[in-house]
Amino acid sequence: LIHFYKRSRERSFLESFSKMLRLLLLLMVCLTKGNEDTLQVMQDEEFSKLLKEEPIVVALFCTDKNAETCEEFESELASVREDFIDMMQGDGWFVKLVNSNLVSQYSPKSDVPVTVMFRRELPVLYDGPANGDVMLETFMRYKEPGVKELTDSTFEHLTQAASGATTGDWLVLFYSDDCEQCARMTAVLETVACKHRGRSNVAKVNKQTHGEKTGRRFELGIDNKPQLIFFRLQKMYTFTLDQYDVATLDSFVSGFYKNMPSKPVPVPKTPFDDLVQMCVDYMKEYPVLVGCGVAVPVILILLFIWLVRGEGEERLKKKKKKKSKENKDK
Repeated sequence: LIHFYKRSRERSFLESFSKMLRLLLLLMVCLTKGNEDTLQVMQDEEFSKLLKEEPIVVALFCTDKNAETCEEFESELASVREDFIDMMQGDGWFVKLVNSNLVSQYSPKSDVPVTVMFRRELPVLYDGPANGDVMLETFMRYKEPGVKELTDSTFEHLTQAASGATTGDWLVLFYSDDCEQCARMTAVLETVACKHRGRSNVAKVNKQTHGEKTGRRFELGIDNKPQLIFFRLQKMYTFTLDQYDVATLDSFVSGFYKNMPSKPVPVPKTPFDDLVQMCVDYMKEYPVLVGCGVAVPVILILLFIWLVRGEGEERLKKKKKKKSKENKDK
């Protein structure tokens, strides 16, 4: 009986230990799975520092309003994290930001989760579904920058906008350094460029510095608003809508440009015509300043004429007085 009792206690202990071990293993699996389905949460300052230190960063921007949808994107991103890092040869961070103030710098939409891949601080948007396979394929296609920077010396050579357009179609953003809207369009333009890589080209021209002659060639003025022109088959189509999101620009390049009025692409201006256009641009942008600049010389000339005339009249009066005095003496 004693032997039977001891064996019963041992069996009971082993069963209890086995149950506890299974529960512990289950708990560890759950915790591990939970970590695999989530991304590291960062604050804005910490995130900005990470961008400067790491070459590749994928960020998911969420808000409290889209938390449920954000969980789907987070889970899918976490599922492809290891594969992506392997494909990038060890480079790659996946992070999440909640209620971040930075999201407006990359996307005009904040009501939905925004996924951005940074390639050495250069952002590009993912605008597809919450699907890990699609995400991974898109990230690999977008890993190289797509937007080209053109200047006065390279614009016509690369685009051939007026000479034959053998290099393909070009969507060009003309911007200035103090244009905040233009800076916020960086990620959108990169996305459109990567989407149409091999079919259409996307570029930008600083009409305030190295592209000022090109800006005057198309008579764009010197204001600080973004100006988009689509060049195709020696014709130009100006983008006139107020929406600068990926879907709108993608539609514009894909065929909506046909609804815009077309113009023949002008040839580069001669030095004299370029000077005249520069004067016209400054007169339109700074009418008061130009008016003052023109008025001041005119006023000085009138003042000079008045002074000269006054001196002449004074001399004439003195001469008449002198003659009158001489006549009296005689």
